[in-house]
Amino acid sequence: MGMGKYAANSRNIAAVLLCGVVACFALATPVHALGSQQNPQSSSVGLEGTVPGAAPTQAATIGVPTNGQVFTSSPITVSGLCKTGLLVKIFSNNIFVGSALCTNGSFSLKVDLFSGRNDLIARVYDNLDQQGPDSNTVSVTFNDAQFAQFGSHITISSTYARKGANPGETLSWPFIISGGTGPYALSVDWGDGKPVDLKSVSFPGSVTMDHVYAQAGVYTVTVKGTDANNTSAYLQVVGVANGQASGSVSSGSSTTGTTPNGQTIVVWEPLLGAIPIILIAFWLGRRHELYTIRKSLENSREQIV
Repeated sequence: MGMGKYAANSRNIAAVLLCGVVACFALATPVHALGSQQNPQSSSVGLEGTVPGAAPTQAATIGVPTNGQVFTSSPITVSGLCKTGLLVKIFSNNIFVGSALCTNGSFSLKVDLFSGRNDLIARVYDNLDQQGPDSNTVSVTFNDAQFAQFGSHITISSTYARKGANPGETLSWPFIISGGTGPYALSVDWGDGKPVDLKSVSFPGSVTMDHVYAQAGVYTVTVKGTDANNTSAYLQVVGVANGQASGSVSSGSSTTGTTPNGQTIVVWEPLLGAIPIILIAFWLGRRHELYTIRKSLENSREQIV
């Protein structure tokens, strides 16, 4: 019974040492916002993991245009209210026609309309592309005189509403040209003040445009296309140069934090640095346990003698 008691006390000492080491490292190491540090960093080893939070629950609302409006030109402005930090994608007749980042509780962007009726819906997405509920549906009509004249209108689309790359690296963005009559003239304004990229395209299909952002940030990318009949198309999307923090997390005693979108960030670097000390703590605890058992046996022999 005596040796069991001493062994239990030794294990408790080792456990206390272990908890103390982990707590010290957690308290001493600040937790930074995801993307706030420049990588790679020399003389450091770290791992970061993102645990998805709940998908957005608050729908955006479309305030402009209003239901029943009739337009004779395109693109038009679509704007409304939303939760700050979310990506807003606009769909017309359930087809993606443009995106914008929700800033200060609102969004605004220009979108192309299809000839005839357009049922507009705004959908919100978080940084993990988790979809929130649909907005109100706004139905408008586009009386397209060019379509009546040529019978085919150029359209520009993309499989990406938001795409990013590290600053200084090439961002390659595929766009899809359809309809209209070739050849086509395509222009892309990347939103960072650099000259607009121009490209001549002979046939409809996928076209990849490349760009290099110099600084981290979120940019409005504006794509315009014109065909041989001078019909035009328009697409607005969101370009991201990685490195700008989307939010901050608490620093101090916790090695986890939560972004505004409900995503939990776990920083493993403090625990990795503590591994050698943890091993030493267990070794010291084990050594103390053996010493205690040995002393107990010696005392038992003396009592028997």
